[in-house]
Amino acid sequence: VPARDRVRQIIANMERWRWLPPILPTRRVQVNIAAAVLTLFEADAPVISMRAVTGRPGNETPILQSAIHSIVFNPPWNVPTSIATKELWPKEKAHPGYLKRNGYRIIETPGGGRRLQQAAGSRSALGRVKFDFDNSYGVYLHDTPTQGTFNQYARLASHGCVRLAKPVDLAKLLLAGDAKWTPDAVDAAIAKGVAVRARLPERIAVFLLYWTAFANAEGEMSF
Repeated sequence: VPARDRVRQIIANMERWRWLPPILPTRRVQVNIAAAVLTLFEADAPVISMRAVTGRPGNETPILQSAIHSIVFNPPWNVPTSIATKELWPKEKAHPGYLKRNGYRIIETPGGGRRLQQAAGSRSALGRVKFDFDNSYGVYLHDTPTQGTFNQYARLASHGCVRLAKPVDLAKLLLAGDAKWTPDAVDAAIAKGVAVRARLPERIAVFLLYWTAFANAEGEMSF
C-alpha cells in the first residue's frame, strides 16, 4: 500500500478522534468495529480484550456513545421485523417446522400482525448474555452460539449488534464489587436458564468506534 494512502488513512482516523470527548471516561468499554475487537478499560488501562463480530456490509454496526446499564442472563430474542421478513419466514416456508425446532414462537400483535421471539437456550441467537445500553439503533453486545466466526480474520458478519467471544468474563468484570452478583452467582444464574436482569451498580460508558489505523503504547501503527 503506498505511503500516501496510509497517510490519508491516518488523517481520516484522526478526524474520527476529533468527534470524541477530549477526555474519555477512565472506565469504559470500547469496541473497534473495523478490527472487530472489544476492550475493557479500568483506570484508563486495558484489562481485558476479546475478539468480536461486528456488522456485515449492509448491516453496519453504528458508531455511537452510550452507557451499559444492565446485563441480561438467558435473554429471549425479540426478532426485528426486517430479519424475520427477509430470513426466518422464508426458512419456515421452505422447511416447515423450522421455527419450532429452533425455539421461536409467534406472538400476535395489535392490528392482526405477528412477530417472532426466540426463547433463551443453547440455540438462541443472543447466547446466554446480553449487555443493554440506550441507543436509537436497537443494537447491543451479546453472546452467540456460533463460535466459529471468532477464528476468522474478517469478522464483519452480524446484523449490526456486536457478538463477543468472552461475554461471561466481561459480565463478571462489570459486576465486580456488587455483593449480589459474585462470579459464582453469575454462573448460577446462567446455569438456571431463566431470563434475569442484573443492573450495574454504576453505568459504564461504551463506545462503538471505527478505527482503521491505530497506534499501540509504543507508537507502532496498525492498519
